[in-house]
Amino acid sequence: MGGVTFDPAAIRELAKILRETDLTEIELVQSDSRIRVARQITVQAAATVMAAPAPAVAAAAAPIAAVAAAAEPAADASHPGAITSPMVGVAYLAPEPGATPFVTPGSRVAQGQTVLLIEAMKTFNQIRAPKAGTVTRILIESGSPVEYGEPLMIIE
Repeated sequence: MGGVTFDPAAIRELAKILRETDLTEIELVQSDSRIRVARQITVQAAATVMAAPAPAVAAAAAPIAAVAAAAEPAADASHPGAITSPMVGVAYLAPEPGATPFVTPGSRVAQGQTVLLIEAMKTFNQIRAPKAGTVTRILIESGSPVEYGEPLMIIE
């Protein structure tokens, strides 16, 4: 290090401070000298303990549940009355917090009627009904993030 020597006791003291304060790094700068002491912290995930279900039931139920969960969003997206998200953002079912929602399941809507808002880049975008009909299902919760192409609701 260009002939600069550091006091090993100072380095040990910095390491001690790291341990006592749960810091991950500390740096000391004086004139043209710099000492940086860092440590890695290993995070261990907590183990989840669950009772073992009956083997025959678990083996049969798990694949069926996984297939049903995976097939449902795909079926909703391909539904002819699905309204899908035209952008990534946060969906809101009402014009403001505490206000009456634009629509609820069972609501009749006209073509072009606002059914929800999507906030993207601090701009609220009105999502309008592409056709007249009845809202049969709302697939998102107000305030939830949505992805491009994600099904939001079904109008039949």
